[in-house]
Amino acid sequence: MKTNKTDKNILAKGLKTMGISLGFMFLGPTLIHIALSNKEKPLYIPILIIAILICSLAVFFAFKGINTILDSMFKKNNS
Repeated sequence: MKTNKTDKNILAKGLKTMGISLGFMFLGPTLIHIALSNKEKPLYIPILIIAILICSLAVFFAFKGINTILDSMFKKNNS
């Protein structure tokens, strides 16, 4: 019976992706707070749009990172 082993290269790639997601998770809400506290400034709308895009990227990279980590642990290797 063959057991699955964790592919360390793919695991490292998944952890890097999760690190990127963590950065976006702090940056996005911070920019939203900055945008909403300065409604009278002319860059209110562009900063808010960028902040929402960064929050969306955080969710995307978190999903991609978790998926990569799970693939490294549970996907069968043909070798």
